[in-house]
Amino acid sequence: MANGFEKSRNKWGWVFISLSIIFIGLFIFYPLIYSLYLSFFSTKGAMKNFVGFGNYKRLFQDNYFILSVKNILVILVIQVPIMLFLALIFAFLLNDPKLKFKGVFRTALFLPAVSSLIAYSVVFKMMFSSEGLINNMLMKMHIIKEPIRWLLDPFWSKVTLIIAMTWRWTGYNMMLYLAGLQNIPQEIYEAAEIDGAGKVAQFFKITIPLLKPIILFTTILSTIGTLQLFDEPMMLAAGVTTGSSVGPGNSLLTPSVYIYNVSFKYVPNFGYASAISYMIVIISVILSLIQFKVAGEEK
Repeated sequence: MANGFEKSRNKWGWVFISLSIIFIGLFIFYPLIYSLYLSFFSTKGAMKNFVGFGNYKRLFQDNYFILSVKNILVILVIQVPIMLFLALIFAFLLNDPKLKFKGVFRTALFLPAVSSLIAYSVVFKMMFSSEGLINNMLMKMHIIKEPIRWLLDPFWSKVTLIIAMTWRWTGYNMMLYLAGLQNIPQEIYEAAEIDGAGKVAQFFKITIPLLKPIILFTTILSTIGTLQLFDEPMMLAAGVTTGSSVGPGNSLLTPSVYIYNVSFKYVPNFGYASAISYMIVIISVILSLIQFKVAGEEK
């Protein structure tokens, strides 16, 4: 009797999860496999021509793809360390049990992560316009003599993008670090304080070593997210540049934006766009492995 009940329960268990399995296969695994298959074809509409590794060879001769990778690596090398370091400092300061209004400060720093992309992009474009708030403040403080062309200059457009991304995602990473700090016994900090260790020494000798797994996690997560960057460049470049350029001199062109252009803006070639996508996957895997190696973590 018990065996019959177990068999019946197992059968209905498979029935209940079968729908989830079907949807996962249909919307996750099938697109992954089909896009890999498609990357070996050159497509124009419904026509497909098998080119083997031709699309991947073409990537190394495609100036737009090479430029997009250079742009994203510059952003990655500069923005991610600044953002994670600020997130770590904020988390450390807001974890102080003596600090009042911690909830208010935490909420204020986390709000950008859940703010509307369109709303904050419009605000940033207004703030960083030639006659915007930032230029007016800098000129009143006599830091600059003439307005900076934030969104019209290749260098400053990247700086604006880095500032926007740092503003949006610092609070998100701060919350992850705060969750890790909650698991560090407060007695460790109290013992260090008795031994004469100041806040700076506690930060570098206690906080960072004990948060190493979370720091590695946020670094990999931020790296992958930056390599997939699409929303901010498209919104900041919208209405500022004309033609097919993304930002002045394609300074805001990223691989994801280029995939969009190849798929929908230029003559559609979904095969080549798939090859670009998988090249970004390969770059993400390589960078993640390097970060694991540097951190000394077992893979």
